[in-house]
Amino acid sequence: MIDTAGNPAVFFNRPAGKLFKKGSCRFEKREGKMDNTLNMLCSSSEVQGAVRQLAADIFKLISSSSGECALVGIHQQGVPLACAIKEVLEKEFKCSPDLGTLDISMYRDDIGNRSRLPLIRETSIPFDVNDKLIILVDDVLSSGRTIRAALDALTDYGRPRLIRLAVLVDRGEPEFPIRADFVGFNLTVPAGHKIKVLFAGDSSEEPGIYDMKWQK
Repeated sequence: MIDTAGNPAVFFNRPAGKLFKKGSCRFEKREGKMDNTLNMLCSSSEVQGAVRQLAADIFKLISSSSGECALVGIHQQGVPLACAIKEVLEKEFKCSPDLGTLDISMYRDDIGNRSRLPLIRETSIPFDVNDKLIILVDDVLSSGRTIRAALDALTDYGRPRLIRLAVLVDRGEPEFPIRADFVGFNLTVPAGHKIKVLFAGDSSEEPGIYDMKWQK
């Protein structure tokens, strides 16, 4: 676990790959709810190290567990994060868990309060979840409402033996009794701000973790 408010854990010296490629950081005006300023909290190389640590910790659980394991990324940013963790598990730990993706839009507790239907993305669970160790993966844990919805969506596919949660960032602001089992960073930002994780190809900014003002 890495806490940027204290003494950070040693980052792994792994070159930035396709997911977190190097580049100059630029701040551009944004439309809509986002403020025009992005404040970088964690760099691409720091995130890469955190991903490696997440994979190492998950591997310990997999190694001590019986039965099969799968990573399930929650749309949107949990999906590329799950892919990155799987890549490290395969390359560095010779472990190849199944991989799935989960859209939780129709399971959200605010679905009835929206003026229009949300964009539905693909849910792909190409394996039997029954009696399986499932690692749910998301980029940021904030209120816990997304994870509550993900648990409902996932258990519609069967009865996993064990479900654990891995997140890149824990904001520490739960509204539900939900905690992550694997955490890359514990970060605190002011009220009214949003933590945004950018991967390579998401935008013109450098991949990393950013803080931005969120206008509801």
